Order: sequence, then C-alpha cells, then structure tokens
Amino acid sequence: MVLPGTVNSRWIESLGVEQLREAEGLLHAEFLKEETAEKERTGARYKLLRGPESLVSAWNRWLLVNNAARTRKVVVHRSASVRR
Repeated sequence: MVLPGTVNSRWIESLGVEQLREAEGLLHAEFLKEETAEKERTGARYKLLRGPESLVSAWNRWLLVNNAARTRKVVVHRSASVRR
C-alpha cells in the first residue's frame, strides 16, 4: 500500500476494511519508529507534542486512521513485540 502525503477523511473513507487495517499498521509502525528515536534522543524529557514535526505528524496521521478504524469497529491486531 502506498500512503498519501496527506492523510485526510476523504482518503480514509475511500479505504475498505482490509486497506484501513493495513494503513493503520503501516502508520503505527512509522509513528513507533519516530517515537523510539525521539525517546532515545530526549530520554526522560520526552514529550510527544513538543517533539520534532516528523514525530507529531506521524502521530497525527496514525491517530486519524486509528480513530477511523475504531469508529468502524475494525479490529487491529499487533504482535506482542509492537505493543507498549
């Protein structure tokens, strides 16, 4: 799946259930990568919304798709290694 540069409601609504599940997983992985890097950089000073634009953007993109999945009652399964 190719993710668009801008995640918006129109794009999200165009996704079927499996596509929404896949997009949510890809965006979650992107967010975790950014978050992990920022946590390593800042340690105990980590604050999500005070992080770099790339972190906040990754979080926002994932959150929009995650909220849509929950609204549609789409169950997203993650492996134990990805859970917090």
